[in-house]
Amino acid sequence: MEILKALSHENRLRILNLLKVSELCVCELEHIMGVNQSNASRHLIKLKQADLIKAEQKAQWVYYSLNPKIVEVHPFIQKIIDDELEELALCQEDNKKLANYQDSGFTCADLRRGLKTE
Repeated sequence: MEILKALSHENRLRILNLLKVSELCVCELEHIMGVNQSNASRHLIKLKQADLIKAEQKAQWVYYSLNPKIVEVHPFIQKIIDDELEELALCQEDNKKLANYQDSGFTCADLRRGLKTE
């Protein structure tokens, strides 16, 4: 039931959509999704509690990624991530922003200093 609750919010679906492409930190998610740190963190906590994502500390940043074990246990999650999210216009826009960010060569440190990638 925890998983279904976690999947019930648009921003959490957007996060999963982005994490299927790349491991990201909070500041990157903020930048790409256009949300504040508090909003992004709150949704990451819900996703982590449902075991949908995992976190890894790298230097001063925490990076989030999809938890591959949860997909093994609940294959429907992979179907949602691979097929259903592709249909959402907001996720398509996020994917474009993620690609622009990745092409920019900027890092979390650049985002924290307030540099713009667009």
